[in-house]
Order: sequence, then structure tokens, then C-alpha cells
Amino acid sequence: MPNKLNVPAMWSPEMGAVVAKQNELAAGAYSTDQTFHEMRMAYDTERAFWNEGGPQPASIRENRVKTPHGQVTVRMYRPTSTPALPVIVYVHGGGWVVGNLNTHSRICRILAEETGAAVLAVDYTLSPEARYPQAIEECVAVVQHLRTAADEWNIDASDISLAGDSGGANMAFATYLHLRDVEKDAADIRCLLLYYGSYGLRDSMSIRLFGGPWDGLTEEDFAWYKNLYLRGPEDVRAPYFDILGNDLDGIPPCYIVAAALDPLRDDSRTLAAVCEHYGVVHAFEEVSGVLHGFLHHSKILPAAREVLESGGRFFRTVRLRGGSSTRADAAESTTQGTPVTPGGPAVSGAPGASGASVTSAVPATSGVPASPAAPVTPGASATSSVSATSDGPSEQRDPAPPDAV
Repeated sequence: MPNKLNVPAMWSPEMGAVVAKQNELAAGAYSTDQTFHEMRMAYDTERAFWNEGGPQPASIRENRVKTPHGQVTVRMYRPTSTPALPVIVYVHGGGWVVGNLNTHSRICRILAEETGAAVLAVDYTLSPEARYPQAIEECVAVVQHLRTAADEWNIDASDISLAGDSGGANMAFATYLHLRDVEKDAADIRCLLLYYGSYGLRDSMSIRLFGGPWDGLTEEDFAWYKNLYLRGPEDVRAPYFDILGNDLDGIPPCYIVAAALDPLRDDSRTLAAVCEHYGVVHAFEEVSGVLHGFLHHSKILPAAREVLESGGRFFRTVRLRGGSSTRADAAESTTQGTPVTPGGPAVSGAPGASGASVTSAVPATSGVPASPAAPVTPGASATSSVSATSDGPSEQRDPAPPDAV
């Protein structure tokens, strides 16, 4: 598609260093011209580097969980030995086609450390072996298993949250909607932590302007993933794929992150606007100068760790408040510091053209400032930005292997 922006000229020096490392690890290995089997092997190889190091949890446990489609493997990361921890069910990204427990291990370990919760990662069945909505039904079954086997896992069955990145954010949200609309049993879902997800937009400014060989998310690439995941073209409007096509009034508190140079950026902006419209407790952060998939790169990209830390603060504050209401007028803020003046969303720079951070208003009752220095007071809105830029490595302009949705 024509009229794409010059994204390599817009990414941060740190993002450039990531791009260079990806080229070194797996240059050209993620082309959608190859088979999905070949892409999986390349993805595993490239992700191995990014999962080295990071925090080590108090314990790691794997088990198999029965679902309507057979057993799936789950892995729990416990940050402490404290009994009856809250639990975050993490659904990994990878365009529904690639990825596994190992490719997202570092993300889960950091999330456990930052939230203080046990993080349970789900190794759902990939596509095309499992077409929509099988993997979502597997994740639903995992949540239901945790409710009935809380003592076995040493967790609090009344304190379950959902999280995911990219295609996994789509599935995490879909899991909540399935629990709400089919099982009629979503009242104990504490919050959603959603990193650069796909929520159903079929066209947008960001889809038109971004996407290239550096992220593997051209329109043709995205169609390749969807063709492997969905049963047919009609599923693009199916309720557990087209998240924004559902009634989202009354959803749990949401922490929403977008990458400024991501074709899926506007999906997150739209979700944040819907939360704002309904008064849902939420925080929205758009990270300037970074590409889709940046959460993996905390080894050399500070912004990746920062948004995991921010997600942890959001989670802890929602728990502190009890998480009993999603409404912006449900309670008063108890945070301390300099109040943020009232106002709407703050926009820095021209949306879609500069990679500037764009932030949505955070309802006062979230009690979660998007940055520690900007607490929210009742009736006010918080704005923040996260930048990937600092005095880091020299900027790299060569395209990298794509980060799948």
C-alpha cells in the first residue's frame, strides 16, 4: 500500500539498537513467504536472546489443564512464597500462529515482580492447527480451572486478572468477554493489562501509515496471520475477534499500551476512547519511537520495562481499591503528590506522523497516575507519555525481522 511513512527515520536510538540485534539474530527469517513451521522455528531462535536474564521468581511450576479441546500446558511464576496470591492469566502474542511459554518468559517474570501476583502463562494451541475460537475457549477453561483448583495452585480464586500482548491481548480480552457473555461468570475478573493489542479495526490511520519489513505488519502480513487464525472472512466480525464490536460498558479496569509506530496503534487509542466514554477505570500509555512487539526488548529498551512497571502500579492500585467498580465516579483518589489539572486527552505532536506520545484521560478513581509524579485527584484527568529515547546506542536504520502480531 502506498503513502507509508519513513518509520526507520522515526524510531528511537534504542529501538534502532533492537532492530540491529534482530537483524543479527534472524535477518529475513520472519517473512510470510515461508511456511508457518519455519516461522515458528525462527521466532523461537530470535526470542531466546530476549528472554535471557531478568528477575527470577520464588518458584516456577508447570502443569497440564483439561479443556474442551484437550489438555494445554500452563506455567506459573510466583514472585514470593506468600499464600493465596492474586493471579494474572497471561496470553502470549505471536499473531495466533507463533510463540509459546518460553518466548514470553521474561515478560511474565517481570510482570510477576512488578505486580506481586502469580502470573500463569497459557500455552494455548496455535493456528492453523486450532482455528478461532478454540484457543479462546482453552483460555476460558484455564480460568475456570483456577477457580475450582485455587487451593492446589495456592491462589485467591476471587482475584483473577487477564493480560496479554498483541494477538494475546486480543485473546485475553476475548476470554473476559466469553466469561461474561457465555459462562455468565466474569464478576471476579479484577482488571485487564493489554499491550498493543488488535481489537478489531479493519482500517485506520495507523494501518495506512505504518507497517513494513521492520515489524512484519504490512496489510499483507496481517492478512496472512488472520487467514491462518480465522475460519473464514466472516470471522473478522466475530465477537471474540472484533473486540470493539461488543458492548464494552462496565468492563473491568483496563491498562492499555500502544506503540507509536505500530499499525495497531489506533486499536488501542480507540479502546481507550471507549473506556473514557463509559467511565471505565483505565490508563492509556502510548510509547513514542517504538515498534510493535517492543515489550520483548527490556534488555536494551528502557520503555519496555517502564510500561511493565506502570502496569504493575495500575494492578496494585486497582487491588488496593477492591476493584469492585469500573466506574470513574466510584471512589475518591487516595494518591498523594501534585494534582493533575482537569482536562481531556493530551496530544503531543501530530497523531500518526511524528511518533509522539498520545495519552488518554485516566478516570480519577483509577488512582493510577500514568507516571509516578502525576497522581490523579477526584474529578481530574491524568495525562502522561512514555518515551523510548535516551542517550543510548547509535540509531540503526536497517529493517529487522518482524514482530508478529
